[in-house]
Amino acid sequence: MFPLGIEPYLIGGIVIGIGVSLVYLTTGLHATQSSFFTTTLSWISKRPYFLQKKYLESRGWRMTFAIGVILGAFIYSITLATEGFFTTSVEWYRLAIGGFLVGFGTRLSKGCTSGHGISGLASLSTTSLLAVITFITIGILTALFVQNIGVIL
Repeated sequence: MFPLGIEPYLIGGIVIGIGVSLVYLTTGLHATQSSFFTTTLSWISKRPYFLQKKYLESRGWRMTFAIGVILGAFIYSITLATEGFFTTSVEWYRLAIGGFLVGFGTRLSKGCTSGHGISGLASLSTTSLLAVITFITIGILTALFVQNIGVIL
């Protein structure tokens, strides 16, 4: 079940927990990135939707948080990763379709899986609990469906 042992997962969970806690304790905000794209557009768009107060006030910490996530992954990939910088056998169009579906689902559910699953559940949000149950259920059903029909895209 844990091909690399349990330590990497345990350490990752502890680091994520500490990071989420630090963001909440220092800012009072949940460490989520589902509105990062919208917040980023508040810097360059003149449309009223992107200039809402909530996007303008959170764009600084969201950008810092996103850069930290990217930088952390980069540092890991050049120091500890055994498989190299980036590897996948998935075709680009499947990645694009998956990215679109994830983005659509994130906006539809008003949050991403990690936002609901980590920050939302930690704050005892009923909405996040229902979202996580939905994510897991649909994920299992999709995996079973794809397994039964084969990957045809």
